[in-house]
This record gives sequence, structure tokens and C-alpha cells, in this order.
Amino acid sequence: MDFLRPQTWSDALAAKADDVDVVPIQGGTDVMVEMNFDLHRPGGLLDLNPITELTEWKELPDGTLRVGAGVPYVRIIAELGGKLPGIAQASRTVGSPQIRNRGTVGGNLGGASPAGDLHAPLLAAGATVEVESAERGVRMIPATEFYLGVKRNSCKPDELIRAFHVAPAAGPQYFSKIGTRNAMVIAVCSFSIALFPQDGRVGTGLGSAAPTPRRAYDAENYLAAELDWDGALDPRVSEEFGRLVSAAASPIDDVRGTADYRKHALSVMARRTLGWAWRDLTAARKVA
Repeated sequence: MDFLRPQTWSDALAAKADDVDVVPIQGGTDVMVEMNFDLHRPGGLLDLNPITELTEWKELPDGTLRVGAGVPYVRIIAELGGKLPGIAQASRTVGSPQIRNRGTVGGNLGGASPAGDLHAPLLAAGATVEVESAERGVRMIPATEFYLGVKRNSCKPDELIRAFHVAPAAGPQYFSKIGTRNAMVIAVCSFSIALFPQDGRVGTGLGSAAPTPRRAYDAENYLAAELDWDGALDPRVSEEFGRLVSAAASPIDDVRGTADYRKHALSVMARRTLGWAWRDLTAARKVA
């Protein structure tokens, strides 16, 4: 097996162009597990750890945050929790402290597992994924177009994930996850909500509930139209929102849970996260 360790981003792109079958690795929290269990034995590994620019984040002139693909979960929690609360909440649920110190959102995106914890909040927040190739340069892919199938994403064979872009939270955001135990577990299903009160808009994200992570568009449109943004949360609206979120899922039966259970759990999580978000929004209105 070849082990490539480029020192610059341009060298990494050149190496990927020369051999599109090499697997990029940074934290290795998924890649190494698959290799150890002989689930995947790539011909080569492309170690991105020396490329320090991947571990940086910054605010762009338009106010959008650009977060490098190599920023580990622990730094998202510590440094971006106030700006990206939904993504930070999901980061706290990933694995163990050791995994959170090594794992990255870039790795979650590259793996494109339907159960990946960060996909739901990225979708709800309206994130965009920045990828690049040596031949064609940078390409920006909305998160809604990034996932193609089970563990398949929109990257071309010679492209590498460089960063994700997302606006700081304009309102409350929440992430909820159900597992077979309380920690270090793959999600049975997950849900994320983002409220945009100034725009009267809602974002959602469903995880481990379909062949790909997805949004619940009908639920978003219904909630945005029915909410009294300056008033109280109508329980009937919350109930219907949960039903529409459940209807957006197309889960399977597997060893972690049945399809019926996943649909029921998504409905419950949708109502709960909406309630938490509305509580925060109400408290912010009182302060203002």
C-alpha cells in the first residue's frame, strides 16, 4: 500500500489527480476502522495532516464562516459553539473524546454515511461544501446536492474536500439523536432544526432515515407558514410538523431499529427540538 504525505494543498491535489483511487485521511476515525475490519483495503492513503490550512476557520467578508475540512470536532465545539450551535451540538455526540479530538466534518462529508452525525445540522443550516481538483479548480456544492446515495457523495474522482461554508446562526438551532445507548453509538436516527425568524424560514435535516441525509421540505414550508413568529407555539402546529418530518423519511429495518420506530422517533424529535428552539426564541424576544 502506498502512503503519500503531501506538504501543501497543491501537492495533495496533484497526488489525487495522479492516482484517483488513493483515499484521503486526516483523523482516520472511519477509514482506519474499515481497514482494520477488512471492509475496505485501498491501494494507497493520502495523508492530509501536514496541510495546516485545512485546520483553520475564518469569517469571510460577507459574514459567512469558512471551516476547513480538517478542523476537529473538539475545536468546533470550543470555538464555534456560539456561531454554529446545531453543528456544535452534533459534534458533542460524536464518539468518544479521543474521536472528537481526531475526527473532522470533512471526514464525515467524505464518508457520506446516512448515519453521519454532522449531515443533519449542515443541511438544516444551509451549508455549502467546497471541493477542489487540480484540473478544474474550486467547486461549491450545496449540502442538499452533496449526497448521492449510501456512502456516495458528489465529489469527482480527482476532487478533495477543502472546507464547508455556512452562515452563523440567525436564530435557534438544535440537534437531537437517538442511539441504542447514550454515548459512542451510531445514530438510530437524528434530526436537526434551524429557525430563521428574520426571514420567516425553517431548515431541517434528517439523519439515518433514508439512503442519504435529507431535508423535510414539506415540514419546513408548513411550519414557516403556520408559525406565529411573534407569538406562542400552537401545539397543533407542532404536532403536524412532527408528522410531516416523519413522512419525509424512508428508513429501513436493521439491527439498530425498525423503520416504524425511526419514523416515530423522528416525529418526537421534531416536536421536541421545535419546542426547545421556540423557548430560546421567546426568551430572546423578552430580552430585546
